[in-house]
Amino acid sequence: MKKRLYISAGLFIISSISFSQSFIQPNYGLKSHETLEINKVESSTEGTTFYMNIKNTRIQGGTFCADKNIYIIYPDGSREKLISARNIPVCPDTHKFKAPGEELDFVLMFPPLKPGTEWIDLVEECSENCFSFYGVTLDNLLNERLDDIFDKASRGKPSDNIVLFKSFLDSTDSRNLGIEGLLYINIIDATMAEADKVSTIVWYRRLASSNAPRLNQYLKYLNDKGIKY
Repeated sequence: MKKRLYISAGLFIISSISFSQSFIQPNYGLKSHETLEINKVESSTEGTTFYMNIKNTRIQGGTFCADKNIYIIYPDGSREKLISARNIPVCPDTHKFKAPGEELDFVLMFPPLKPGTEWIDLVEECSENCFSFYGVTLDNLLNERLDDIFDKASRGKPSDNIVLFKSFLDSTDSRNLGIEGLLYINIIDATMAEADKVSTIVWYRRLASSNAPRLNQYLKYLNDKGIKY
């Protein structure tokens, strides 16, 4: 929140107050496109803006576009539709990449978020190659904790990571966070790195019987990797 004070002719004039918050590279649970990233989310009383980036790393002459049917989806399943986009063609028009390594920055704009929103999904509904982000975290303190945990995990042993992610899962389970399924997946990955099949099965089944938001998406992710018990 920014408040500006102007002094003129002996009078104190207080400008209108604009409520806004920024989330830099917010954490998320799952995404569809490997090189598609959310650089920033800006939330204000005027609207919600996603600053996006995609990198063309694999295809010579690849293309990308944004369907008009893009939504932010709340934890309760309600949704808000895309209002407008900048620097990205609306399908069927496409942006044509000239070479591998080329990047495209674009912006997606939505209505204001509901008060108290801690996380959302960003989902494109289209006929093919639709993009999605599940569990985009809109809580800066939580994002800092997640950044710290993932940094420690990148340097830790699998056995330590199991304890690390389990502790965080236990401390946040009651909040029904959008990244809950991701915590389970990291525990499952660590048990597999330890070659502990019994624990892998236990944690897979614990995830499958949990109330983790977007549970089917996380199970599909594991199943597509051949992990199913």
